[in-house]
Amino acid sequence: MSQDRRFSFEFFPTKTDAGHEKLMNTARHLATFNPDFFSCTYGAGGSTRDRTINTVLQLESEVHVPAAPHLSCVGDSKSDLRGLLEQYKAAGIKRIVALRGDLPSGMGMASGELRYANDLVSFIREETGSHFHIEVAAYPEMHPQARNFEDDISNFVRKAHAGADSAITQYFFNADSYFRFVERVQAAGVTLPIVPGIMPITNYSKLARFSDACGAEIPRWIRKQLEAYGDDVHSIQAFGEQVISEMCERLLDGGAPGLHFYTLNQSEPSLAIWNNLKLPR
Repeated sequence: MSQDRRFSFEFFPTKTDAGHEKLMNTARHLATFNPDFFSCTYGAGGSTRDRTINTVLQLESEVHVPAAPHLSCVGDSKSDLRGLLEQYKAAGIKRIVALRGDLPSGMGMASGELRYANDLVSFIREETGSHFHIEVAAYPEMHPQARNFEDDISNFVRKAHAGADSAITQYFFNADSYFRFVERVQAAGVTLPIVPGIMPITNYSKLARFSDACGAEIPRWIRKQLEAYGDDVHSIQAFGEQVISEMCERLLDGGAPGLHFYTLNQSEPSLAIWNNLKLPR
């Protein structure tokens, strides 16, 4: 397997000290597999700002794996964003995941001085030059708020032209959707690396709710098999591990430049897939 592929893990900041300690223990375990970076999410409208900052700085300084904070422009002024960029730059952070961000509940449209992710990418470049490697989001099955695929591809191209270095996709369960998205983007003249986002399957009801909300399609055959297992957690996890491992193998064999695991602050589901793929440690 090519050694120039990149592998990364994503966390979300927790609300409690116990949850944070669990996150850090998970990160320390995953760090032994020598990932390229850890990313940390940013709540709707910047609602987890302080927890995100603290988590990112601790990952960088104590776990010694490069950390990549999510940064969104919804609800933040340029002054707010400038301050965050300065803080991250001073802490030695080298990678940013630049997003429009989710709208807080009750907010009908984006607020703040920057409305779209491409605006944020441009702003980061204007403020910091080439200091940050900028990741952006990609949606193989279309952003849930896009009018159509053509508009969604155009939005992605704008982010690339604004200065993005690479992209991480929303999770999906159909490898063909990823390959088709990459083909369409390349046909539009964009060749930046697009890394598949991988969601391990561990709990069907939670996965179904989240997938319905974010527009990630669970193929009918997967839904029906998971439904058939009912409350049999062991069977759900074993089936999910097999399905995702096989999909990841196909993605890597088809030229995907790496994998980005949505860990949900757990190590074992992602590492089970990692070990099945015999990824380098």
